[in-house]
Parts: sequence; C-alpha cells; structure tokens
Amino acid sequence: MNTTITKYSIIIFGYAAILYPLWVRLSALWWTWDFHQILLNLFPFFGLLAFTLLWLHSLSGVFEEWLRKYINFDKFVHITATIIFICIIAHPLLLLAGLDFNISNIFLYYSTPYIWLAIIAWLLLITYDVGKALKKYGLFTKHWHKILIISNIGFLLTFFHSLALGSDLQSGPLHFIWIFYGTTAILAILYTYAVKPFLK
Repeated sequence: MNTTITKYSIIIFGYAAILYPLWVRLSALWWTWDFHQILLNLFPFFGLLAFTLLWLHSLSGVFEEWLRKYINFDKFVHITATIIFICIIAHPLLLLAGLDFNISNIFLYYSTPYIWLAIIAWLLLITYDVGKALKKYGLFTKHWHKILIISNIGFLLTFFHSLALGSDLQSGPLHFIWIFYGTTAILAILYTYAVKPFLK
C-alpha cells in the first residue's frame, strides 16, 4: 500500500510541477483571431514546459536510485526527453513565425544579451539530442557524460534567460516558483555531477 501511495505521490508531484506554470500562463492570456498573436501566445507554453521537464530531470538525477523503486525511470526519461526536444524546437520556431521570421524583430522586443544567452543555451541543450541520436558511435558513447554536463549547462542558462524575459516570470506566483526551480536545479546538477560520483 505504501508503495502505491508513494508512486502516485511522485506522479502527482510531477504533473503539478508541469501543469501549474502552464495554467498560470493560460489564465493570463487574451486571445484574438489574429494568427500572429496566436503564435506569440503559444510559444511561451513550450518554453515553460521544456524548463519544468528539465527541472524534473535534474531532480531525478539526485533521486534516481530511489525513483527506480516506484516508477519506470527509463520510460520517464525517454518520454520526457522526446517532449523536451519537441518543445525546444517549437519554442523559438513559433516566436519566429509570429514575427514573420524577421529575426531582427526579436531584438526589438527583447533584451539582446538574453537573446544571445538563449541561442547559446539552445545550442548546448540540443547537444543531448544530437549525442543521443549518434550514441551508437564510439566517440559519442565515450563522451556521453560530458554531453550530459554540456546540456545541463544549457538548461541552467535557460533559467536566467527565462527569468529575465518571461513575461509571466517577472512578478506574481511564478516568479518565486521559478527562482525555487532554478536554485534547486543548480544544487541538483552540482550534486549529480560533482558530488555523487565521489560518493560512489
């Protein structure tokens, strides 16, 4: 019985961490029939979803051994990694489409340093998917741990990018939640890649 309760508590926690930011975003929106406005309304959803899933990934690295007792951990990683990949493609693509693919317009609407930070973060994040696709080759298998570290650095950069530019994150309930997510993610990644290997 305790195992079942723990399992469903983990699942509820995961869904709450994901769905609450999306609900806050949805409740703050106003909708029109303008196609460009619809795209500009939608693109932050993918950024929020990608970040919260990456946050869950960072926590799962700390609690992996314990989580494996209650959930199908490998399935969780596989499914969420696929969703994250879709999100990090859709997030900038929808923004660009909403601005008629005029890249210069992005720099008119948003702070230039944080846009470049987002580009760097995106490139670092995508190394995970590239490395995963080419993992059958010895070079990528050999350096898989480094690829994970690189992609996690990309994730941390997205925290500063989102906190600086995310309209829903400047104030209100998500502001403090995002700081909590970012702080715990930093601690989790440091533990997983700097502390945990020595404990083993």
